[in-house]
Amino acid sequence: MIISASRRTDVPAYFSDWFLKRIQEGYAYVRNPMNARQVSRISLAPDVVDCIVFWSKNPAPLADKLEGLEGYAYYFQFTLNAYGRDMEENLPPLDERIDTFRRLSKRLGRHRVIWRYDPVILNGRYTLDWHGERFGYIADRLKNYTEKVTISFIDLYPKIAGSIRGKEISALSHGRKEALAERFAAIAHAQGLDIDTCAEDIDLDAYGIGHARCIDDRLVSRLLGCAMDTGKDKSQRPDCGCAASIDIGLYNTCQNGCVYCYANHSPDTRRRNLLAYDPDAPLLCGRVTKQDKVTERKVKSERNGQMRLFP
Repeated sequence: MIISASRRTDVPAYFSDWFLKRIQEGYAYVRNPMNARQVSRISLAPDVVDCIVFWSKNPAPLADKLEGLEGYAYYFQFTLNAYGRDMEENLPPLDERIDTFRRLSKRLGRHRVIWRYDPVILNGRYTLDWHGERFGYIADRLKNYTEKVTISFIDLYPKIAGSIRGKEISALSHGRKEALAERFAAIAHAQGLDIDTCAEDIDLDAYGIGHARCIDDRLVSRLLGCAMDTGKDKSQRPDCGCAASIDIGLYNTCQNGCVYCYANHSPDTRRRNLLAYDPDAPLLCGRVTKQDKVTERKVKSERNGQMRLFP
């Protein structure tokens, strides 16, 4: 089993104490986002958790507590953009986040900290030239601290219509995507970085850009030294290449303040959730009530011990 922590919120930035408490106690409760009365009890025992994938824009709060993850394989999907506070209101300055990235990489290895530059947004302020300059700056600072960069283009989900109002954000045409991709690829390759796209249906092979597996069973196999029997995640978008995982996060809890975020769509719900945060509770930003049905989810390791990949 691969644990995703989390596509729904920034666990390393805001809930690292809760997560490490869950690791210590060996389980977590997760509320079904499609049916709020259904709660799953997920084992986090080392013998069933093959890998943990952290998604974060500021994992600094977790970076000093990694000793709590001893015995677990894990890696980071680290989103590092250069937008201003009009897009990403509550993030530390860019150079501070770059320093965090480099610090993590020095400790874990460059293959375990993946740079994400997403989503790519174009408007009057954030132009193609602006992206080229900023992407180049970050790539130069990270070239010795990661193996690749994953890009994606803005998705205009209906739930973000209110938060992006007045930002002059629109869907990118095929031509604009190609122009951006060509520039990004030239910069990445010049710095010795691979580049791929996250859940994009556009073919960019001509620029040496492949399709990502952000939850990557190949990388997990590399970390564990054995093959994995994990299938594709059928719950994600058709163009997503991710392996199956279990997400333990909760929507409407992230405090990064990104206007384009699909995971925060109700300010009132987010305020209520954050008021309920208890680092010692098994459920993130909530409590199990008498109306909830708690079910033990059947999980198992998906390591194929018969097939050693590495010495």
